[in-house]
Amino acid sequence: MTVHEPKDKNNGVWLIFFMLGLGTLLPWNFFMTATMYFSSRLRDPSQMGTSLSGNGTGEEGNNRSLLEAKFNNVMTLCAMVPLLAFTCLNSVLHQRIPQKFRIMGSLAVILVVFLLTAILVKIEMAPLPFFTLTMIKIVIINSFGAILQGSLFGMAGQLPTKYTTPIMSGQGLAGTFAAFSMICAISSGSEINDAAFGYFITACVVILLAIISYVVLPKLVITQLWILSYYINLSEKVLRRVYSMIISNANNAFGQFTVIVTKLCNCTVFTVN
Repeated sequence: MTVHEPKDKNNGVWLIFFMLGLGTLLPWNFFMTATMYFSSRLRDPSQMGTSLSGNGTGEEGNNRSLLEAKFNNVMTLCAMVPLLAFTCLNSVLHQRIPQKFRIMGSLAVILVVFLLTAILVKIEMAPLPFFTLTMIKIVIINSFGAILQGSLFGMAGQLPTKYTTPIMSGQGLAGTFAAFSMICAISSGSEINDAAFGYFITACVVILLAIISYVVLPKLVITQLWILSYYINLSEKVLRRVYSMIISNANNAFGQFTVIVTKLCNCTVFTVN
């Protein structure tokens, strides 16, 4: 039997990790991009602008409300403290909570928060309740975002090292895409509320794609094989032989894989001389 090197067909695993990296940071980048929208909701109604391209006057800047003036500082505090705390807690959480629950749960919570944020764009609310609710959402997003990032890099660590790169590439694109979206919104003269609604809905779509990507990832035979080799320390020769057995019978690939896993798990030695 010809021995084949395990291959990522059509770079499917790479693209999935890229999508997961994008889904990790793009929502929060869109949230920060919409700072003008949040400030406008905290402004006195008589001073509220309607366009992203509108130029504020010096008098308007001096007459900002207390909530509007403190928004950026409080937002930074509510973002960084939970991010630091839950990044440190990841070392404890990964031993008590399954990886699948941490990743899927975090994505689901962030999706719900952004759906709520998009809905609130269309709902009138007094500045103080809006400010309080926004800060709560920021705490939730960054808390679960820290868990998601830690779990995602932990999962990538079970696969070859080249799959850390697409996660970081996706996160890099998240910042670029958010900035480009803001430039387009300003250039088009869109109203603040319409632009913000577009940001939040786009974030929801990206999160949904990330959830779908994560659901598909474990179903790929090559991913199952890499994770198996990580946990039971398969040698490179055995890994190649198992992969060759799988692709030699493509019509029954998952059946072959199940049989192989069962046989390997009943063995005590996983090396080939």
